[in-house]
Amino acid sequence: MVWVKKIFLLTAAATVFLTPCFAESLTIKGSTTVLPIAQACAESFMDDNSGADISVQGGGSSVGIAAIIDGTTDIGNASRPIKDSELAQAASRGVSPKAHVVAMDGIVVIVHPSNSLTALTKSQIKDIYTGKISHWSSLGASGGKIVVIGRDSASGTFEAFTELALSKAKTRPDALLEASNQAVATVVAKTPGAIGYVGLGFVTDKVKALTVGGIECSKETVLSGEYSLARPLFMYTNGKPQGLVKEFIEFVTGEIGQHLVEKNGYVGLK
Repeated sequence: MVWVKKIFLLTAAATVFLTPCFAESLTIKGSTTVLPIAQACAESFMDDNSGADISVQGGGSSVGIAAIIDGTTDIGNASRPIKDSELAQAASRGVSPKAHVVAMDGIVVIVHPSNSLTALTKSQIKDIYTGKISHWSSLGASGGKIVVIGRDSASGTFEAFTELALSKAKTRPDALLEASNQAVATVVAKTPGAIGYVGLGFVTDKVKALTVGGIECSKETVLSGEYSLARPLFMYTNGKPQGLVKEFIEFVTGEIGQHLVEKNGYVGLK
C-alpha cells in the first residue's frame, strides 16, 4: 500500500507539472466592421488551440488604434489606415504600429426596401450627405424627406466613407450617427425614408443595397477596384507580431481564416 501511495503521488505531481497552469491570453479591440471576422476567427482558433483565451471587443477603429498606442490591447482592429497624428502619438510613446491587411470590404449604400431607387452616383451620395439634397423627390423617388444615417466619428467606416464618397466634405449636421454597422442597418430597415452605409458583411434582405455609379458591390468589383467605395480591413500590432499574436494573424490570413472572412460576407484577399 505504501508503494501504491508513492506511485499515485508521483503521478499526480507529474500531471500538475505537465499541465499548463494558465492559458495564453490575447485581447483584440476596435472596428465594428472587422469585429465579425475577429470573433469568427477567434472561436475557430480557440477550438483548435485549447490553451488560447481570446477576448474580442468592438468600439470603433479609433478605439482599436488608441488601444495599441496605450498598450491595452494585443491587436487593434481598424477599417481605415492609421492617421499621421496617431503615428506621431505612437512614436512619442515608443510604440511602432504595424498594419496587417486581413480582408477587403466595400462600403455599401443602403435604403429601406420600399424605396424605388436602385442606384446613386457618387455625386448624388455626396449631395445627400452634405445637405444639398433633402427630399427623395429630387431624385425621382417617393418617400418624402431623406433621413440620413451615418457612423460616429470614432468609426473607420465613417472616415473611409467621408474620404471615398464625400471627398472629405462634412456630413450634414442633422444626420443620425450610429455606433456600429449593425445599428445603421437596423435603423435603415425600420425607417422608410432612410439612407445609410455599412460594410458589405452587414447587408441583408431587410435593406436594399444601391449600386454606386452603376457598379454593384461584390467580391469581384472590390478586388478589381471597379467599385469606388472599396477599402482594406486591418489588424494592427505593436511592431512585428510574436507568439500567440503572430499565430493568430497568420490564422486569419491563412486558408481557414480567409474562408471565415468570405463566410461572414467580406472579401478574401485572393
